[in-house]
Amino acid sequence: MAKEYQFPEGFWWGSATSATQMEGAANEGGKGKNIWDYWYETEPNRFFENIGPEQTSDFYHRYKDDIKLMSQIGHNTFRMSLSWSRLIPNGRGEVNEEAVTFYNNVIDELIANDIEPFVNLYHFDMPLNMQQEGGWESREVTDAYAEYAQICFRLFGDRVTKWFTFNEPIVPVEGGYLYDFHYPNVVDASRAAQVAYHTMIAHAKAVEAFRDCEIKDGKIGIILNLTPSYPRSQNPADLRASRIADLFFNRSFLDPAVLGEYPEELISILREHGQLPKTEAGDKELIQANTADILGVNYYQPRRVKAKEHLPNPYSPFMPDWFFDNYEMPGRKMNPYRGWEIYEKGIYDIMINLKDNYGNIESFISENGMGVQDENRFIENGEIQDDYRIEFIREHLKWLHKAIEEGCNAKGYHLWTFIDNWSWMNAYKNRYGFISMDVETKERKTKKSAYWFKKVSENNGF
Repeated sequence: MAKEYQFPEGFWWGSATSATQMEGAANEGGKGKNIWDYWYETEPNRFFENIGPEQTSDFYHRYKDDIKLMSQIGHNTFRMSLSWSRLIPNGRGEVNEEAVTFYNNVIDELIANDIEPFVNLYHFDMPLNMQQEGGWESREVTDAYAEYAQICFRLFGDRVTKWFTFNEPIVPVEGGYLYDFHYPNVVDASRAAQVAYHTMIAHAKAVEAFRDCEIKDGKIGIILNLTPSYPRSQNPADLRASRIADLFFNRSFLDPAVLGEYPEELISILREHGQLPKTEAGDKELIQANTADILGVNYYQPRRVKAKEHLPNPYSPFMPDWFFDNYEMPGRKMNPYRGWEIYEKGIYDIMINLKDNYGNIESFISENGMGVQDENRFIENGEIQDDYRIEFIREHLKWLHKAIEEGCNAKGYHLWTFIDNWSWMNAYKNRYGFISMDVETKERKTKKSAYWFKKVSENNGF
């Protein structure tokens, strides 16, 4: 008989999503504009098939039915995000009562269906007014964010105990300020460093506000996309390349969030190249005093790197890539529908690293998933037979189980995502959901993977 993978009692089974990617109703209910609404209005051609964020999955109107579906497919937890620009349309000042009602209803509906809400405060969706003040380049915006956080704790903290400040904060840094795949499309490493630093300051201020609120049994943390950086070989040049990639893309947020300080080597690299952000007196103490209680880990694929083949062009802008090249490992396993490597052991390596180097902080897999284009080609008897997704989840869960057996403090697994959702510039190109959605009619259909997941959740293992 096959081995039983039994998970600890009370394990969190569910999925994750974000406001902009799921709510829709972008111009309804008193919501203010965020940078995605604005960017789509100005450059719709940047978005796959010109589909923007105004409709997405229409959770705003369909949340009751969707939450019932979550319950039917074995969710006991669900991570959502609040839209800052829906709750406070100008980013600071007036609170939008329609949004308060909506979020109260969603939270209450989840609880009524025995699904614990995990609430994240920021998922790439800067209010437009705040971006016009400089976004995360602006110190004042970090104060506005801390006020927004405090308002959320006050409004919803009587029912929500799991809070997160940011989802994947490195992504707006990479996308918005280095590699031009998010608004404001800046390519400037010193501005990127400032954005990253102020994001951590905003995180620390929100944690401080949270502790002042004294939410009963409350925990606050951050969600990081941790991507193990594997060197091509054990050659010292390859090892150095992977270490520096790790510093830029993982430890730049992981160390200050969990350990309360930045890695010395990262500081010295930025100093040497004149890229250090502006800091203020008291910042060091602020970051040190406000570390995370809990860590969400998003994992999709590994990063494989090797030493640079060529010296960087001295006339090109400073980039993290000055220190490493990406490496395509021969014979790697691929998601043929998306072009990403599948490496399930990465989830184990991340957890062991957290155990050995980060005090074995309480953590969970907050996103893991497989995007596939045109899944309707896999329909049989009216149901999408997404066996590839079942295999993907199962093989990752086996490695997560091994990590837990070896003492890692991992408490749950959330798939990205509940329902095929709108994905930033890719819109509906890649489908990740347990539930499929017709973009035109918004009709929901349950995929084979959802029924499989329901059994796993009911048995707390497989």
